[in-house]
Amino acid sequence: MPHIVTESCIRCRYTDCVDVCPVDCFRVGPNMLVIDPDECIDCAVCIPECPVDAIKAEEDTPADQMKFVAINAELAKLWPSITRTKPGLPDADDWKDIKEKLQFLER
Repeated sequence: MPHIVTESCIRCRYTDCVDVCPVDCFRVGPNMLVIDPDECIDCAVCIPECPVDAIKAEEDTPADQMKFVAINAELAKLWPSITRTKPGLPDADDWKDIKEKLQFLER
């Protein structure tokens, strides 16, 4: 099963995970990253790199975050690939501990 990016990434978009991905499966949107499920090889090297614990193996995803399986699959088809680390969003540190951010997802 592929890994997914969950709600914690919204309005943070830290990209520490991108540099370690051996298959370039991350896609970048206006205020979040997603993982392309067709590209992810389940290596899990990205998980410890995320400063907001937003990356989960699909089988380890909490029930309240399961909607992000479909969100990752949908948006991975629309957003461009990202292969190099970029700075987080300007106010990322203000948002990193905020819960329930789905309403702020920019498509």
